Amino acid sequence: MKILVVGKGGREHALALACSKSQLCTALYAAPGNPGMAKFATCVDISDSDIDALVTFAQENEIDLTVVGPEATLALGIVDAFQAKGLKIFGPTQAATQVESSKDFAKKIMAKYHIPTAAYQTFDQLESAKAYVLEQGAPIVIKEDGLKAGKGVTVAQTVPEALEALEIAFAIPNNKVVIEECLVGFEFSLISLVHNQTVIPLEVAQDHKAVHDGDKGANTGGMGSYSPVKKITPALKQAALDEVICPMVDAMQKEGVPFTGFLYGGLMQTKDGVKTIEFNARFGDPEAEVILPRLESDFVQAMLDVLEDKEVKLQWTNQVSHGVVMASTNYPASSTKGAKITIPKDLNGYVYHMGTKVVDGDLVTDGGRVLMVTNMADTLEEAFEKTYADVERIQCDELFYRHDIGRKDME
Repeated sequence: MKILVVGKGGREHALALACSKSQLCTALYAAPGNPGMAKFATCVDISDSDIDALVTFAQENEIDLTVVGPEATLALGIVDAFQAKGLKIFGPTQAATQVESSKDFAKKIMAKYHIPTAAYQTFDQLESAKAYVLEQGAPIVIKEDGLKAGKGVTVAQTVPEALEALEIAFAIPNNKVVIEECLVGFEFSLISLVHNQTVIPLEVAQDHKAVHDGDKGANTGGMGSYSPVKKITPALKQAALDEVICPMVDAMQKEGVPFTGFLYGGLMQTKDGVKTIEFNARFGDPEAEVILPRLESDFVQAMLDVLEDKEVKLQWTNQVSHGVVMASTNYPASSTKGAKITIPKDLNGYVYHMGTKVVDGDLVTDGGRVLMVTNMADTLEEAFEKTYADVERIQCDELFYRHDIGRKDME
């Protein structure tokens, strides 16, 4: 099979690598891809936002399956465009992508179908939003509506912090804001392969969204992750499926927006059970980089079987996968581009490229999150040691990272 992976980040690198290991894969393309993917796939110079060019490429090259990484590409309607031309693609339609692209859309469905989540209200006026915050107090969560690349969320510990987040949000024309109660508990990510009412859960991972150690600082797209998560037992995972994931899949079907693709549940185990923080319409990033290396089954076959509503039994290694993101100076406020990176050839683990490019033969930074270094081992503690040993050997003047990825699950 000829396979096309759309996107250029670490998640797409992980998706492409998993596809490359499939016995069904005879040719692999990435559009636009990145220097890491170029080692095993043919990178095509087409933007992941140029839907017409991607459709043309898929037709001219007789692509058998397209796998989409970025949420922005899904929100542009790539799946609708490919399906209109009879091209096989794994991902949600533009309408179904609203589960991520509109926080309000997702919250309304959760409320209607009694899917456990934080109490919330949606506002399109600054003054009424401020009044609500003053009434509710802190801590409180401010979420901008729409796609924010995993950011656009402020967990305000004080009322002034919440009011400042509202000022920033409403400085954007026509913006809406969802204000939620602040849930307390243990966060985890549960991603499933979904088609209509077929739900195949993958292994659980935990993301680390805050930029600094100890979960301090601004929210980011994710600073590292690991899988599996000891604190999320098989019983808790089943509860999450029964109470959150499967009901949401059923609800979307009933609402006339059936979901196909990777449905990401950002969940929290609270004293009152599993609650939903958010849904995403695509694979998590940095979760893809630690979940997919643990998959022993054929990834491409699994996606094809799900598309045909077949029973899928996935096999996983018992080893623990651990990964740390190396981000550019000043991320998430801004990013540094063009700083030279030197990666030793004899690292323990694998390096995913998140925001890199090659200039005059040198690998350089080209984004907020730049690299993700991952390792597998029998225990989280061993994997942790191996990853950080690798991270310390990568040379670049403009990269920083968290030092505590996975620590919470060692306690």
